[in-house]
Amino acid sequence: MAEVMVRDGTWTFDGEILRIVPSRDRGVHKLRQLLGEVAVPLAAVAGIAYEPGKKGGRLRLRLREGADPFTQASRGRISDSAYPYQLAVDAGRTGAAEYFVDEVRNALVIEQVPDGPSNRYLMPGPGVPLTVGAGDGTATFDGESFRIEWNWAVEGAKKSAGSQQFPLKDLLGLEWIPSVGLENGHLRFNLRGSVHKLAPKHDPHCLVLWGLEKETRTAALFVAAVLARLPHPSGAAEPQPALDAPAPAAPAAAGDDDPDALLRRLRELGDLHRDGVLTEEEFTVAKQALLRRF
Repeated sequence: MAEVMVRDGTWTFDGEILRIVPSRDRGVHKLRQLLGEVAVPLAAVAGIAYEPGKKGGRLRLRLREGADPFTQASRGRISDSAYPYQLAVDAGRTGAAEYFVDEVRNALVIEQVPDGPSNRYLMPGPGVPLTVGAGDGTATFDGESFRIEWNWAVEGAKKSAGSQQFPLKDLLGLEWIPSVGLENGHLRFNLRGSVHKLAPKHDPHCLVLWGLEKETRTAALFVAAVLARLPHPSGAAEPQPALDAPAPAAPAAAGDDDPDALLRRLRELGDLHRDGVLTEEEFTVAKQALLRRF
């Protein structure tokens, strides 16, 4: 067992699974904390490196293209500090970090893990239900269907169309364009049979993004959860979850009913709610989903 435990978080490797647990320290990006514990199977790893610095250094994990729905969703849309597959290493732990890198690299060689693209997801997406908030409304995904509700800032055409609800099977894909400067972004649901694209502020299947940090955090998790349940970009018929991969913090993914794991998720949810990462409504929904699993 190789382990690096620092202020930024903890990484452990048992020869098969690399577990990443972000710290609750205020210096750790909220998106990493919201994503929670991540289990990366060795088969999903393309490489690992330790980058020394003036004070300590940084571990960086490189995943195979197409292995992780979160990476697929967030690429180019989140800051480097929000990237979950990195760890700031304290000066006194550089030796442990270098040993950790050697252990993972040796395992990659022994198991002959390819570093090329994967034709299926080797890691699960974030657990559901999830809600993403935007400038003119919110969208909720429960794993099988979507619901869009509008708020006071919605334009007339969307308001007239009313709330929208549609099943996952009708979704062809998501279009997530973050806001840049003074230009709004959007999150568009491309539905089967829909051929005309209206401007985001008029499209009843599109949320307008104002560029708030919380929007980006929730959008990254939301899009990743949806992508994990759509056909893989390589053309594979169905996405396949990783073996022995636990669900992220909010809430646990289906199939992980270990009581200790569920209790740990509840504690993590409480921490996120106390720190203001989760709203009261989001915390209540996620907590109820976990309690039903006991």
